[in-house]
Amino acid sequence: MSKKIGMEVSIACAEAVGLCDVDVVAAYPITPQTHVVEHLSELVADGHLDAEFIPVESEHSAMSACIGSSAAGARTFTSTSAQGYALMSELCYIASALRLPIVMAVANRALSAPISIWNDHADLMYARDTGWIQIIAENGQELVDLTIQAFRMGEDPNVMFPVQVNFDGFTLSHVIEPMMLPDKAEVQKYLPPFRPKLRLDPSNPVTIGPVGVVEIYTEARKAQDEAFKNCMPHIIKAWDEFGKQFGRQYKPVETYKTEDAETIFVMMGSISETAMTAVDAMRAAGKKVGVVRLRLFRPFPAAAFFDAVKGAKNVIVCDRVSSFTGGDVAAPVALEVKSIFYDRKHYPKVRNFLVGLGGRDVSVENFTEMADQIAASKDDGVPVAYEFINVRE
Repeated sequence: MSKKIGMEVSIACAEAVGLCDVDVVAAYPITPQTHVVEHLSELVADGHLDAEFIPVESEHSAMSACIGSSAAGARTFTSTSAQGYALMSELCYIASALRLPIVMAVANRALSAPISIWNDHADLMYARDTGWIQIIAENGQELVDLTIQAFRMGEDPNVMFPVQVNFDGFTLSHVIEPMMLPDKAEVQKYLPPFRPKLRLDPSNPVTIGPVGVVEIYTEARKAQDEAFKNCMPHIIKAWDEFGKQFGRQYKPVETYKTEDAETIFVMMGSISETAMTAVDAMRAAGKKVGVVRLRLFRPFPAAAFFDAVKGAKNVIVCDRVSSFTGGDVAAPVALEVKSIFYDRKHYPKVRNFLVGLGGRDVSVENFTEMADQIAASKDDGVPVAYEFINVRE
């Protein structure tokens, strides 16, 4: 039976991984992710988790070990952040192409330079084209739930893709929150044993991931793309069945007070809760505003997103990364949003703000400022592609 606890969010993530009976954890410590794998090593060392913990010499080696263990049929987990993900990324493309359902928690952190250990979504966006499923937590309870769900999603025989679970570094990773922690019997009822479609077998050796010459490379990428497109219904099924069992429902796109909203904020991660507080205050002042939160970023839930915002006059997209497009093209989330509207009849005014970079606070007042700015803006002329918010003079 689930029990209510107060626990550091990173520790809770590790506990959730333990409840999933992982076979292999291969990881290298990096701030602010370290507490996740540190606690997993304690669970293994103390005999609470029957798994192999591989303390590697780098994140690149961590993903190499994860690829080998997953290909051999082991339920596999790792975790990283920022520069750690950058070093690991070469192998992340391989994990996806080989259809290996590794689960990785990423305590999102800004990428250098300058050096920052604080939160933004630079590493999340760095990973967006690697072919991993990407889901995003807003708080500790969601991180526990999404971690368990990630194994179910990735290991579904109709999916077989790696899954990245994102949670904001320090903003979530190092705070203590109340949450419900399931017991192992509940998790085992939801999460069946891992039965890979294909696995390496020493008695029947094969080569996987060999050279893709010109004659086959495009076809291999096409096959991977088609399989990735087909993931969506199975991701939703995993969420629906989790909701039925545990009473906590998740969707690819989640909304707050959007039914009659003229202005909608779009974002991911922990600042969504600040945005909802701001919406409550603006609603009390008579402003019709709401929030759309992306729970799933890859595969991108285009149809569900359009349904969530199609009645709005204004859409404010809050990106938490600077992507250096040169000013004429929006940042990553806003690019997705604008592309969705392009072929549809409804096209609201879309404004892109870059917020919370390197851990800078995003306040209730900042959301009010953004809403007032888009309400006062004119449709004539060429709008700027994006604007930095809360920049110090």
